[in-house]
Amino acid sequence: MVASGIGNQAKTAPPYIKGMETKISKRAVDQLTPNHPKTILWDSELKGFGVRCRPSGARFYILKTRIGGQQRWLTIGRHGSPWTPETARREALRLLGLKATGLDPATQRDRQKGAITVAELGVKFLDEYVAQYCKPTTAELYRYAVELHINPVLGRQHVVDVTRPDVARLHHQLRDRPYQANRVLAVISKMMNLAEAWGLRPDGTNPVRHIKKNREAKRERYLTDEELQRLGTVLVDGHASQAESPFALAAIWLLILTGARLTEVLTLKWAYVDIENSVLHLPDSKTGAKPVYLNVAAISLLQSIPRMEGNPYVIAGKIAGARLINLQKPWRRLRKQAGLEDVRIHDLRHSFASVAVGSGMSLPMIGKLLGHTQPATTARYTHLAADPMRAASGLVGAKIDSLMRGGESSRRRLRLVE
Repeated sequence: MVASGIGNQAKTAPPYIKGMETKISKRAVDQLTPNHPKTILWDSELKGFGVRCRPSGARFYILKTRIGGQQRWLTIGRHGSPWTPETARREALRLLGLKATGLDPATQRDRQKGAITVAELGVKFLDEYVAQYCKPTTAELYRYAVELHINPVLGRQHVVDVTRPDVARLHHQLRDRPYQANRVLAVISKMMNLAEAWGLRPDGTNPVRHIKKNREAKRERYLTDEELQRLGTVLVDGHASQAESPFALAAIWLLILTGARLTEVLTLKWAYVDIENSVLHLPDSKTGAKPVYLNVAAISLLQSIPRMEGNPYVIAGKIAGARLINLQKPWRRLRKQAGLEDVRIHDLRHSFASVAVGSGMSLPMIGKLLGHTQPATTARYTHLAADPMRAASGLVGAKIDSLMRGGESSRRRLRLVE
């Protein structure tokens, strides 16, 4: 009875004793249990091929071999799709075949794991880098570049296979949009730098290197006094006719009256508004936390904007509790009515600066109003600063000329001198 019991036990015990060999099959793998952290079932037909059951219960196919005189353990993959006993056995044979040709199967395996596509790199880039380190507006621009321009052309290529000519062709395809082409080039460069840091490309192989960027014409558009009057009329009419959202109209007014950036206005919350001290306390902007100082007109505008119950945003959207997301569509309609179809929303910020310069304010003061952290950023308005100086010089010159030409005899004497 005892012998029979021992025989029955040996017959039914799962073959997961360390060092035991049997042909690895799905049934044999399913019988493995984590009774021991070093439980390994070796294949009886392919030397070095085995399956290990970890304490967690996860089963991994492995290959043990000698490379360069040293014993190496290679993990093929976890049991389950796509790794079955059959696919894992084929992979083990492939790795042994690489060894037979003199290659290191471990290196080749790691390289193959790193051969993700550009589209897969784009997902990793947006999820692991952009989401953590970039502001929402920048993140949206990156996503736009990846999904609309990069993936359709390079998405299926493996990251390690992308060459400089590949990137140059994409850059050339966007030549009719030089600014956009350069932005896409910058995004690819960032992605490839990260691919090197993540071990997905060899160091120093960024394919964007030595690709010449397109020339970008500097565009500085300022609204004249007459254009500001036309735009103001359209905004007032739009409010009276209720043809546009009052929040969209208020956003445009705020952009003009404060010189703030579009994102700063659209993400403005009532908690940031300090009417008593005439300031907006922005906790985060392109240049970090900053104040935006309010003039009387801006304060009056803010006081007229309705507060939506349960909505923290000043510029409310159509969805309850949400902000307005897109100002471009109403802006295009309004600028067309005003005959200003070449004016971008960001040009309203430039126009605020031009009026400030025309009023005789210093560039450092204007830089503070706009929230610039670098004097060089404000320096773009240097040429405008000469206009009030010319006007002042004209007034002084006219005054002196009037005094010195006080009488007919004076004018006669001046002509004799001339």
